[in-house]
Amino acid sequence: MRNIIILFITVVSVAFKDQDSPYPLPGAKAPTYTIKHQRMPIVIDGNWNKKQWRRIKAVEVTDFIREIPNFRPRTEVKMSYDTANIYVIFRVHDRYVRCITKEPDGPVWKDAAVELFFCPDTTQPDQYFNLEINCGGTALLGYRSNKPDKEDISTIEIAHSLPQIVDPEIKEPVVWTLEYRLPLKTLSKYCHITRPQKGVTWKVNFCKIAENNSNPHYMTWSPIDAPNPSFHMPQFFGSVVFK
Repeated sequence: MRNIIILFITVVSVAFKDQDSPYPLPGAKAPTYTIKHQRMPIVIDGNWNKKQWRRIKAVEVTDFIREIPNFRPRTEVKMSYDTANIYVIFRVHDRYVRCITKEPDGPVWKDAAVELFFCPDTTQPDQYFNLEINCGGTALLGYRSNKPDKEDISTIEIAHSLPQIVDPEIKEPVVWTLEYRLPLKTLSKYCHITRPQKGVTWKVNFCKIAENNSNPHYMTWSPIDAPNPSFHMPQFFGSVVFK
């Protein structure tokens, strides 16, 4: 009888706990990525195979929100850091690639693009940046409480393997890379930054998107388990641990 009572209390407690959240709790499903420190700055040239990146583990963006497309791009990403910058490189095995946005802060998400969503202040995990860059190297930088200036976007050094404009779309298989250096100094203009160092954890999601082509899709690294999923849901971000 005592065991039955304990089991009943446990079940009731879990049920009430679940009612407190409007979404399924992502805890066990949210991935973690440990990244390494760079002693020397990385040259931004879009080369996935250069020495600094060879020792960095890649993670894959594999989860689809909304409908699953007929063709599923394979998207890999690596991340690293030094005392002044965050470094990111994507490699995408793609098809049906189209890219027409060339104005910074434009609708790059309509093109074949990769995105980084991240919370650099560990005391405010709901305040996040979204850095969206299309395969032609045009960027958009957003922050929840204050819109970054276009001049600040220019501080992000970007290298890309495809031309700035890809139109008509590339229907055949194509592999493209995109690499960038994101200065922490730029981010600190908009919020407090918990400086990357050993043991610090940021909440992050990596995304792949394409809307204005014949194979639209929305992909994430950390799954977004919600009735109306959106990239802009920091409660579902994964974790990046600085080593």
